[in-house]
Amino acid sequence: MTPKRLLQLSIAVALVTIVLKGIAGYVTNSMGLISDAMESFVNLASAMFALAMVTIAARPADENHPYGHHKAEYFSSGFEGILIVGAALAILWVSIVRLRSPQPIEQIGWGLLLSIVSSGFNAALAWVLFRAAKVHRSIALEADGRHLVTDVWTSVAVVVGIVAVHFTGWLWLDPVLAIGVALNILREGAHLVWRSSQGLMDAALPPESRAAVQATLDRFAAQSPDGAQLRFDDLVTRSAGQRLFADLHMHAPGDWTLERAAGLRDALEQALMDAVPGLRVTIQLLPLGMEARAVQLAPNA
Repeated sequence: MTPKRLLQLSIAVALVTIVLKGIAGYVTNSMGLISDAMESFVNLASAMFALAMVTIAARPADENHPYGHHKAEYFSSGFEGILIVGAALAILWVSIVRLRSPQPIEQIGWGLLLSIVSSGFNAALAWVLFRAAKVHRSIALEADGRHLVTDVWTSVAVVVGIVAVHFTGWLWLDPVLAIGVALNILREGAHLVWRSSQGLMDAALPPESRAAVQATLDRFAAQSPDGAQLRFDDLVTRSAGQRLFADLHMHAPGDWTLERAAGLRDALEQALMDAVPGLRVTIQLLPLGMEARAVQLAPNA
């Protein structure tokens, strides 16, 4: 299933969970369930924005964006993180008000049943999103999945808390639980914002991808034809949404023909792309003993 189809499914599931959790919060008058329902509105808004960004990210490269539009997905996860933080602050405010004036919980059975059913939908969708995120290397799908997992654990905590309130009679436990839910949501939102900022600032490839690149370079250096001493240096990598980039220098013997050196370079590029799916490689050919001129950045005035 494509990322667009998955996010459309996420929007549909968010609408269903809003209805179920909203009814659960209304019939029980539980602040924990009400806060859980409020987070579902964030699920809906973030899924809609993620769908828009994934659509933009799928556009092909053009004259103004020669490297494509893949970074649009980082805006999606960043926006979702900001929405999560906003929802957490709203839940904190309402919970503190309720803590000062606790109210009894009503019709617990129906409320818990509706909450458990909606959590089941979110858990199943999160599992699908995580699998698809690995296949498509999509941070938008991963962010949506992480948010849904947070929502599931939030619901579990709320259900446990409501049961505890029912058996202990401690009405203050419900708003205190909602405050804990808000703090957990706040942590997840901050994590998404941080990950998005790293992507927008051209973070390096993940450690496992860098290790695969280095292993391929070492293999080519050790298996050089005719005992030639190949050397690779100035390796630079970056991530941009679904796209991964690597730039490096390949030093070959100066007496090789250009055709021979270029042929080996092409073989290396293919091997690197096979080792790291989605990688785009740029290799500059240099003769052994020649170093590329380093670019010196002027200090800030």
